[in-house]
Amino acid sequence: MSAFRHWRLERESDGVAWLTFDRADESVNTLARDAMEELSGVLDTLDGAPPRGLVIQSGKSGGFIAGADIGELGRVKDAREAHDLVARGWDLFNRLAAVPYPTCALVRGFCVGGGTELVLACRHVVAVDEPGTRFALPEVMLGIVPGWGGMLRLPARIGAPAALDMMLTGRMLDARRAKSLGLVDELAPARLMREHARARVLSGKARRPLPWLQRLLGGPLRSMVANKALAGVAKKAARKHYPAPYAIVDIWRDFGGNALALPPEHPSSIPALVAHPTSRNLQRVYHLRERLRGFGRRDDALPDIRRVHVVGAGVMGGDIATWCAQQGFHVTLQDQGLERIAPAMQRAARAFARKFRRDAAARRAALDRLVPDPDGAGVAGADLVIEAIWENLDAKHALLRDIEARARPHALIASNTSSLGLDELASALDAPERLVGIHFFNPVARMPLVEVVQGARSSEQAVRRAAAFVGALDKLPLPVRDAPGFLVNAVLGPYMLEAMRCVDEGVAPEAVDAAALDFGMAMGPIELADTVGLDIAMAAGHRLTGGAEPPLCLRARVDAGQLGRKSGQGFYAWKDGRPQRMTSTAIPAGLVERLIQPLLQVTRRCVEQGVVADADLADAGLIFGAGFAPHTGGPLHYDADLALQHDRLRS
Repeated sequence: MSAFRHWRLERESDGVAWLTFDRADESVNTLARDAMEELSGVLDTLDGAPPRGLVIQSGKSGGFIAGADIGELGRVKDAREAHDLVARGWDLFNRLAAVPYPTCALVRGFCVGGGTELVLACRHVVAVDEPGTRFALPEVMLGIVPGWGGMLRLPARIGAPAALDMMLTGRMLDARRAKSLGLVDELAPARLMREHARARVLSGKARRPLPWLQRLLGGPLRSMVANKALAGVAKKAARKHYPAPYAIVDIWRDFGGNALALPPEHPSSIPALVAHPTSRNLQRVYHLRERLRGFGRRDDALPDIRRVHVVGAGVMGGDIATWCAQQGFHVTLQDQGLERIAPAMQRAARAFARKFRRDAAARRAALDRLVPDPDGAGVAGADLVIEAIWENLDAKHALLRDIEARARPHALIASNTSSLGLDELASALDAPERLVGIHFFNPVARMPLVEVVQGARSSEQAVRRAAAFVGALDKLPLPVRDAPGFLVNAVLGPYMLEAMRCVDEGVAPEAVDAAALDFGMAMGPIELADTVGLDIAMAAGHRLTGGAEPPLCLRARVDAGQLGRKSGQGFYAWKDGRPQRMTSTAIPAGLVERLIQPLLQVTRRCVEQGVVADADLADAGLIFGAGFAPHTGGPLHYDADLALQHDRLRS
């Protein structure tokens, strides 16, 4: 038994050493400085008495290694500290990769960032065949690069195209996909994982070599692969806002994956990336995401939600039901007749086919969990009932009264309303404390944020229960108070209306959207309005502006039946779900500032009025719910940075 604080080293009679990472006083394993110094000490010990083989595993029930300590990254003050942080992991994992005895990483649960780089430094990898076992190199999402060997070893193990895709997107691989690519050597059931790891590390097997084409792409054709990757990155992110993905390609192509080989003045060097404001802001976004996830943690003191009944099989209701079933909930979907439910079931079948394309059993199970229910029989057995019918107060009142009469006493009742007040809806109930808002965004499968709306009479328990349900859906719950448009729609409405006023003044829709995209928004405001539906945008604008006249360009299109994507024509013609734009057009000076100002003003007002608890949550809501440019750290953070810069200029 070892005397290390974070690592346990045990030797068995067959000569295999088992090294268990169990970071003291923490719920997850992170590769902080002290843990890495201890790992170096473990390797010193093994140098003195080498084992027949070494298996590295986690002592945490939830996962393998969650990567580096983000707090340490945030405390880096200068180029020297940035260099030292990277060198620490680079040197240690090179040492691990060079030990004379065979090594095997036994991975169960999440394995991300530095955890995946440690795995890549091992000769063998055995992964537990469970849905929770996943691998990722998400450093790009923090504005940095996988500097501890990931850019060197991942392309050598799975081929350059797949490795670059993984590093440039931060995308996770499940265990089976990792096995098919070659990142994982062997899959094992949990009950036999130690036996598989022991057999593997003692097997004497060599790693499966890369196919000759992959070796060619990583060698003589390296520049071609790099150029293709850079072209893909350029379509999604500008280098001025997001230098890290460009740096990954530069370092792999020109420096063999060694981030320490770049001169400090190189724009892709570690000091340059750490000093760039995007890195600081993306670390902020990471902490905002974790704060939202905290609201969604399961509370054992609250009644569990297993069965969900959704009323309304339109685009939103149907897609909410589909997502719930995909995430493991048993769902009944109600509407006026099977013919209204059928399109939602067809969309669900396609979604499950995409999600579970390599797992027919999981696909069938998801379909079995989603049951058409035209008579609403599922209300009586549901733990949660979500109404997602059209935005009509009388219709919703009648439905909520019927739900309350048939639902179990402990069942939570929720509305997906996007514009009606929760307090108005609650007036139909005898027990209004049961009602909360669970407001999803379209498209449900892609939008990470869900607003959890507390009305004046919603109970705290109901709100916490709703937030935990959202967390169980793998979404980010944002607690908001009942107010017109809540947070996201209240902010987006004036933003889109200002964009349309620009069109009224003769600015091309393409120029308006180009200005927003150049700033870093996920989608331009004109395309967003077309996507939402121009009739919905006009109705929401009417409510949010107190009945002000809509922009002329909006009214003209709605009057002509040109409602955007759903009708095939709005500000843009739509084909195969994509807007057909004219060629690029010049962006008028000051257009970005004009578009952003109303958004900033309304966001500040929402904080002042208590719609969200503080400015950080407002920033989180607009980043994850409206696609506000993540590189800025959020609208209010961006506004504060601008004010600080102006103060410096004046001084």
